[in-house]
Amino acid sequence: MNTPCELCQQNGGELIIRTTQWRIILVNDANYPGFCRVIWNDHVREMTDLSSADRAELMRVVLEVESVVREIMQPEKINLASLGNVVPHLHWHVIPRYLDDAHFPAPVWAEVKRVASPESLATRSARLPALRAAMIERIRAT
Repeated sequence: MNTPCELCQQNGGELIIRTTQWRIILVNDANYPGFCRVIWNDHVREMTDLSSADRAELMRVVLEVESVVREIMQPEKINLASLGNVVPHLHWHVIPRYLDDAHFPAPVWAEVKRVASPESLATRSARLPALRAAMIERIRAT
């Protein structure tokens, strides 16, 4: 039985930029302001399902998103992940990480270790308008 693909049917979050090949989504996660996904529009499961040129384009965008997230969100670390175990549609997670975030140093999908302070989360959330603007300006310029 084929299950409908949620990333084929919906954006997967707040749409920041969409091209014919890919889209950048801002994930609505209160614990991780600035968490983005870069989603390949066509339904493919793995990086090797893409041509060399398409792989290069996707990685160019992932790395540019990482650069913008680092600059604007000022995390201690960035996590890049392409899992697709739950949703087997090619996408990359770009996740800003902080020493006081709910899971650090474990992955964001691990057991919660602490509650991030409301002040820290508010500071990070306040950067989201600048993140959106920088993403649009930078990614379209490349």
